[in-house]
Amino acid sequence: MSLQSAVPANPGRRRAVMSLVGLSLLGLLPRPVSGQEKPVVIPPPARDLEESGDTAVALLAGGCFWGVQGVFQRVKGVRNAVSGYSGGAAETATYELTTRGDTGHAETVEVTYDPRVVSFGELLHIFFSVAHNPTQLNYQGPDHGTQYRSAIFPMNEEQAEMARGYIAQLDATGLFEGPIVTTIEPFVAFYPAEQYHQDFLTLNPTWPYIVVHDLPKIAALERIFPEHFRAEPVLVGLLEEG
Repeated sequence: MSLQSAVPANPGRRRAVMSLVGLSLLGLLPRPVSGQEKPVVIPPPARDLEESGDTAVALLAGGCFWGVQGVFQRVKGVRNAVSGYSGGAAETATYELTTRGDTGHAETVEVTYDPRVVSFGELLHIFFSVAHNPTQLNYQGPDHGTQYRSAIFPMNEEQAEMARGYIAQLDATGLFEGPIVTTIEPFVAFYPAEQYHQDFLTLNPTWPYIVVHDLPKIAALERIFPEHFRAEPVLVGLLEEG
């Protein structure tokens, strides 16, 4: 992917990426800023869902979908993880429009998983621990706006109740730097993002934004959740080719 085509249209992310590109060229690529999206070792949910069947879906928004998708693509039991948009209307479900911050959409990842291998509760455990910082209101790291909010779009009331209970449980631990601001929002629809956003972390491992903000999440997943980690991610592109 060329520099021009890969640099995001969002002004905030574009400035952050171009700054990192300059530092990279000078050999001064910074380390991740402590506290931005630093992983937190947290307890699992006090209770989990009893799910039947071999396929279920979780919709999770935690800032830039590149990193969130990359994390869940490396979780055992995940069949597919697709970057996209949720929370707004179909006609505004594009990257160009969503980056305005006024569409209601959040950059969201649709995680399709096998509940016989990984549960909804285990996905939330990973989501709150390593996939993003749930205490940041309407931003993650350098990305600011409601489109980067922390949110869960439950597929049913059972998921909603469990998410609310887990947030209350985690707030009570005092392990985070502040209260969790993750919203539980009604699910209406999910719209897959443009193809150039899919598998972005895996296809661009040396891209400065990925190096600084997202690869540390993959390392944290392997370190904190070794029983869930798989080295070979399940990619959207491979599934489409198959």
